[in-house]
Amino acid sequence: MAKKKSNVVNLDERKEAKAKASSGNSMMVSIMNMTKRIEELKTEKQKICEMAARTILKALDAKDKYTYGHSMRVTYFSMVLGKELGLNDQEMYDLQLSALFHDIGKIGTPDAVLNKPTRLSDEEFKIMKKHPTESYEILKGFSVFEKVARFAKHHHERYDGRGYPDGLKGEQIPLYSRIILIADTFDAMTSTRVYRKGLPYQTAYDELNEFSGSQFDPELVVKFIRGMKKEQAKKEDKFYIPLMDEMYEKDAA
Repeated sequence: MAKKKSNVVNLDERKEAKAKASSGNSMMVSIMNMTKRIEELKTEKQKICEMAARTILKALDAKDKYTYGHSMRVTYFSMVLGKELGLNDQEMYDLQLSALFHDIGKIGTPDAVLNKPTRLSDEEFKIMKKHPTESYEILKGFSVFEKVARFAKHHHERYDGRGYPDGLKGEQIPLYSRIILIADTFDAMTSTRVYRKGLPYQTAYDELNEFSGSQFDPELVVKFIRGMKKEQAKKEDKFYIPLMDEMYEKDAA
């Protein structure tokens, strides 16, 4: 009789263990499904935020077509450098967002300042210098753009600490901000405007080298020029921005 009781106990224990295992598997599946749903919701939220930011960017296009095209070219130049640095897909995505929306704060800059064809006065320059902080304020309103907002805020910091808005120096400046500064300056030099013709690429490379170590991160300047020369060798007159899913002209004329 004792033996039969033992068998019954063992059978009950096996049933209990099986039930626990089944419960554990069910819980694991439930957690996995919940994680998947959260990821799907996060992706959808990110898509909505991207759409909202693009809408603001389109509004900026209506206000100032140069700034819109400039943002596209800065994104392209930034991605060239990012590729040369060997950034992974997620890092390239963050860099693309940061470059694309770096000047979004100019939506609040007065037209008279934004579109002035001559040199800005000291007072006008003070107004213009507010746009990185304005970009930060707009972007930080989207929770998924927290990092992007910080990168946009610091894209006018100089390597020697004489930039704005916070006077950051060297590697205190976020990497993506240092990348965008080079791309931003390069486009400003090579873009043709109503009041002047853009510089040839080689002349712009020389300018970057001249201010390497003072305005720009010297290592990034070397890699940017190397990456751009590879792009030049392709002899293409358009570039593609994945986030916008559009092709753009390389020439700002």
